[in-house]
Amino acid sequence: MTTLHPTLTLIEQRISANRFDTSHHLADADISRLVQLATRAPTAYNLQNWRFIAVRTPGAKARLRAVAQDQAKVQEAAVCFIVCGVLADPEALAERLQPSVDAGFMPSAMAQGWLQAAQQQYASAQAVRDEALRSASFGAMTLMHAAQALGLAPCAMTGFDAEGVAASFGLASEEVSVMLVTVGRAAPGNWPQKPRRPLDQVLEFA
Repeated sequence: MTTLHPTLTLIEQRISANRFDTSHHLADADISRLVQLATRAPTAYNLQNWRFIAVRTPGAKARLRAVAQDQAKVQEAAVCFIVCGVLADPEALAERLQPSVDAGFMPSAMAQGWLQAAQQQYASAQAVRDEALRSASFGAMTLMHAAQALGLAPCAMTGFDAEGVAASFGLASEEVSVMLVTVGRAAPGNWPQKPRRPLDQVLEFA
C-alpha cells in the first residue's frame, strides 16, 4: 500500500478557519519562521516582490478590524498577516540575483539577460501590477501551508478596504495589499473542508 505523503494529506485536510482560540499567542520567533517559509514560494525572475505585515498587538488588530468589515477573526486569531505585493521593479533584480551569481550556479551573463527580459516584460503598469498580485498570492498560499504543517489553522481573507489598510499601516505607493491571512489555534466549531467541484467541470486535457 502506498503511503500518502504528508504534504498531500495537509492539502486534503486544509480548512479555512473562522473560529480561533483567543487565548493562543504566537511568539515573534514563530511568526518570523512562518514568513521565512512563505518566502520560499516562487516569484518571476526571483523578484521576491512581497512584504508581510504581522498584525499581532491588540491595538493593531483593532485598527485592522476597523477596515476589514469588522470581521472578528482579525482580532481572535493569534496573528493576522497583511500580504502585500510590491509592484515589479526590474531595477531591483541585479541585487536579488547577485546571491545566485555568488553561489556559482547562475552565470553573471544570465543574470544580465534576466534583467533585460524583465525590463521588456514589465513595460506596462498592468504587467507590473499583475506580477505583484501573483507574487503575493504565491506567498500567501505558502504561508497557509506552512501554518497548517506547524499545527496551526490559517484562513485567507478578502473583505477589506485596501485604501484603509494602506493608510492605517503606512503602505508605500508601490505596495498593494492583496489579502489578509489569519493564523492561530483553531477553536471548536470550524467547518471541515468544503466539497469541491467535480474534476470534469474544471479540468481539460489538451
